[in-house]
Amino acid sequence: MSTVTTPPGRLADAPPAPARRRLDWRLRFAALSLIWGFSFLLIKVGTGAYAPFQVTLGRLLFGTAVLAAAMAVRRERLPRGIRVWGHLAVAAFLLNALPFSLFAYAELTIPSTLAGICNATSPLWGMALSLIALSEDRPTRVRVAGLGLGFLGVLTVLGAWQGFHGLDATGTALALLGSLSYPIGWIYVRRTLAGTGDSHLSMTGAQLLLATAQLAVVTPLFTTLPTRVSVGPLLAIAALGALGTGLAVLLQYGLVAEVGPTTAQMVTYFIPVIATAAGVALLGEALTWSTPVGAVIVLTGAALTQIRPKPRRTSRR
Repeated sequence: MSTVTTPPGRLADAPPAPARRRLDWRLRFAALSLIWGFSFLLIKVGTGAYAPFQVTLGRLLFGTAVLAAAMAVRRERLPRGIRVWGHLAVAAFLLNALPFSLFAYAELTIPSTLAGICNATSPLWGMALSLIALSEDRPTRVRVAGLGLGFLGVLTVLGAWQGFHGLDATGTALALLGSLSYPIGWIYVRRTLAGTGDSHLSMTGAQLLLATAQLAVVTPLFTTLPTRVSVGPLLAIAALGALGTGLAVLLQYGLVAEVGPTTAQMVTYFIPVIATAAGVALLGEALTWSTPVGAVIVLTGAALTQIRPKPRRTSRR
């Protein structure tokens, strides 16, 4: 569920860097899994009282505030250059404004458990798109098999054998489109923002700032001010932004720097498990056998798509 800009050639490709930290990386990994897993429950609570665009705008406002504070503490400056800001505006739309809004609208009609599982399809979409858009990504039998297995898991979750009975097609499609938006954004960033020289924190802070500006323009056009302020949903939106967007970005940044991107990305496989448990236990959402079984198939397929072929050794003469 990465929603941040990592300039290629920097953190994404750097080897794990040893760092002195008070909190063990495993605990921070668990915290990130919990935060992102509970994000779908928080979206559900927020949309119970506020319009989806309002939930997304609030989420981005609180998330941007956390990153602005982090940048001030570390004395980081925003990136410079019209070209960089132009590309960041597109990244902000694809990685934040669009998917956040799509998931918020989706959860008006589908349970948070299903939204969390739909989010887990991002690696599947990413693998399929990278084979087309990135020449360095070579297809292998294992990765292609993982892609097919993953989408078989999606059909299992959706109950394809019974004609998708009881499923809201529009909400599910919106959640899947939100999941698809992430890898499109990652590929765009990889192609356009390589070698900028700006730090990860600076780029991500600017990205969230631009996404907030985009929602600030759109929200008044499609929503009206609520007649009353519901404190519980408002607190859920604040937590969604401050924790699920702001703090989560900082945790992810630290994990990538310390243990490398491959290990850090494993958090993706815990999110739907936590989202499902939270939705069932705290929101009383129904759970049929096909949901956990399909989720396991999706995650297995997604894991297989991440297996890269080992580089061939050249013999020396």
